[in-house]
Amino acid sequence: MIDFKDVVKNYAGDAILNGVTFRINPGDRVGVVGPNGAGKSTLFGIITGDVQPDRGTVSLPKDHRLGMLRQHLPEGEAARTLLDFTSDAIPELRTMSEELHRLEQQLHDGVDDDDKLQSMLARHGRLQSQIEHLGAYRLRTEAEQALSNLGFHEADFNRPLSSFSGGWRMRAALARVLISQPDILMLDEPSNYLDIPAVEWLCRFLKSFPGTLLLISHDRFLLRKLTRITLEVNSGQVARYPGDYDYYRAERENRRRNLEAAKRNSDRKKEHLERVIDRFRAKSSKAAQAKSWQKALDKMEEIELPDDLNYNGAIRFPAPPPGGVEAARFENLSFGYTPDKLILKDINLTIDAGDKLAFIGYNGMGKTTLLKLLVGRLKPTSGRVVLGHHSVVGYQAQEFADLLVPEQTAFDVVRGNLPAGASTAGLMNVLGSFGFSGEAAEKPCKVLSGGEKIRLLFARIFVNPPNLLVLDEPTTHLDIAARELLQEALRSYPGTVCVVSHDIEFVRNVATGIIAMEPPGIRKYFGNYDYYLEKSAEFRAAGTAPDLEARENAGSPDLARNRRRARAQAREALAADRKKAEKRVAELESRLEQLEKRQAGLLEQLADPGALDFASLNRELAKIQSDITSTESEWEEAAQKLEEIRLENERIHQEIK
Repeated sequence: MIDFKDVVKNYAGDAILNGVTFRINPGDRVGVVGPNGAGKSTLFGIITGDVQPDRGTVSLPKDHRLGMLRQHLPEGEAARTLLDFTSDAIPELRTMSEELHRLEQQLHDGVDDDDKLQSMLARHGRLQSQIEHLGAYRLRTEAEQALSNLGFHEADFNRPLSSFSGGWRMRAALARVLISQPDILMLDEPSNYLDIPAVEWLCRFLKSFPGTLLLISHDRFLLRKLTRITLEVNSGQVARYPGDYDYYRAERENRRRNLEAAKRNSDRKKEHLERVIDRFRAKSSKAAQAKSWQKALDKMEEIELPDDLNYNGAIRFPAPPPGGVEAARFENLSFGYTPDKLILKDINLTIDAGDKLAFIGYNGMGKTTLLKLLVGRLKPTSGRVVLGHHSVVGYQAQEFADLLVPEQTAFDVVRGNLPAGASTAGLMNVLGSFGFSGEAAEKPCKVLSGGEKIRLLFARIFVNPPNLLVLDEPTTHLDIAARELLQEALRSYPGTVCVVSHDIEFVRNVATGIIAMEPPGIRKYFGNYDYYLEKSAEFRAAGTAPDLEARENAGSPDLARNRRRARAQAREALAADRKKAEKRVAELESRLEQLEKRQAGLLEQLADPGALDFASLNRELAKIQSDITSTESEWEEAAQKLEEIRLENERIHQEIK
């Protein structure tokens, strides 16, 4: 187990962790949540030993193997090939292999001393056994599988790591730590650099991880699917909740309401004591009692309320200007960065006014490229993009931080996007709409948090209000509360939205239509994300989806064979869950049928004028109605679970669980 006891950590005089005590048991699956800057990464650093607490103790299990996804690669790794870096997942294997080779060389050269020979042979056997136990001979194959499922192609495997961007290097680091199979796996925002298919694969992979999982994430999809314990890091404290993210949200609000009630009672009692003490302090006959009351008042502890979960910053979109029925359209559009290699070919798509479209697909399939073509940052190789009547585009690029000059203030940034000759009279209103009221408007960009930068860029866009909002990864660097606020603002925004995001819950809550990238074309789904999952599974089952099997099998026959075997094993594992879910649904349906029959019988008795005990019949009828309601609720939950298993089974052939 991992035990924190009275741990304190200060930075520049501020207590990031202040007397923190909690325990993580072996096999726990823990989501670590809290505002940006609250100390989540500090918590991880203390566990790994990279950060030393100022006070308190931290105990870890003996002989544990720790796997940690770090945000920066170790020095000297960039020159290695992608596959060599990823498959070198267990550092101690390298030391053991080197010792084994030395022993083999010595044995080959010959050893005269029999005792030394026996000792060397015994050591050789132990090393061989340890190397096999750690899985040295599986790592290369598993590295290939993990890299493929995270979006790499087999042609990438022998490229040096230095030839990939920072985001793709982080994917390689993620694959490396996943296949190392540690006892304790620690992931800090693992979905930051992943597209939606890779996030879904990561979720399926981690579901089968047998060890202790610690996950720092703002991704509600991963938190809901993977965690069973939640640690909230906030205001120097760590609060433990024995449930997943949804349980944590509900229980936190319950605790807050209880504390608010206790604080109201405590405050009333304090006010009463203070009034009584003030009234009787001067009276000699009551002086001793007043002193006693003062002691009681001094002993009363101040009840501190936790921070409100709701985001305090504002995102209020001004009303968009009127436009036409059609926001934009692509006509026979093709695009390639070189004439002989098209990324997109013959794209035809109409974006109606009021659409909220999410573009989904693997990285490299052209999602960002399509958005840049839409806003005119790129020109098509052939075909054209036509904006609708009076369409006004607001674009937020993925590389948002590059748009901000560190020394500029928030006010300067927004003023710089004003149309030529426009008045600055309304600028403060726009800034206030996005949380930069008063002195906050003078904050320089270099001191802004990730969330503040996002809000500032929205303010920059809306200084000239658009009716076609084009957003590329807008949730990057936002914590959960800010993501939820943004999704609500977009849902109520009457304009048109085109968005690329790796946050599944964000897409699920915002998009009313899905554009699936199926190179070199696209497919439009006229429904939300869950509708897309259902229909895309049907298309694959009917064989009308793109030939993903051929894409997957392109490469080594061994890799394709391993993937097919993994899919078969995953389907077999799901079969037991499906049978159990089907049995549960059938049981609940049978129970509902019996309850409804009994209900009908009671209603017949009540309709009979000769019925004797109306009170008893009404009590039983009320009880049966309550049972029907609770059973229907259980049936809906069981039926939903069965449907999820069915969809999962249909999706397995796309990615390996």
